[in-house]
Amino acid sequence: MTQLLGEFDCKLDAKGRLMVPASLKKQLPEAERDGLVINRGFEKHLVIYPKKVWDEIVADLSKLNQYEKKTREFIRFFTRGASELTLDASGRVLLPKSLLEFAGISGDVVLACQFNKIEVWAKSAYDDLLDNEPENFANLAEEVMGGKKGAADGE
Repeated sequence: MTQLLGEFDCKLDAKGRLMVPASLKKQLPEAERDGLVINRGFEKHLVIYPKKVWDEIVADLSKLNQYEKKTREFIRFFTRGASELTLDASGRVLLPKSLLEFAGISGDVVLACQFNKIEVWAKSAYDDLLDNEPENFANLAEEVMGGKKGAADGE
């Protein structure tokens, strides 16, 4: 399973191209061959997946009961705007204009790795998000992870 690490401050050029940082590119050796997929995040951000990860997500979605209205709506909204990205010879990807507009992204961006995906945030929105860290993060950690056996000790 892909385990991406890091948080990267980047800039979009005037054409909406993003230079993938070298240290992130090293974590994505298959990206040049297989490509990447970008789509809308659950909040006002974008998400980039290695193509292999996206294919696994689509396989999971295809197993859902599409006769149920909620399922169809979820699939429709989750996949809305999904686009393939290809690294050019300079290590850049062109982000779709419609997705950039959705997320309010232009200029400065933050790439925030989470497990097998990369969140793409407008820098100001990301800073605002992190400025609103819960007052007691330890309480949130206990709520979310407290019941998980061995969560902190690697069991």
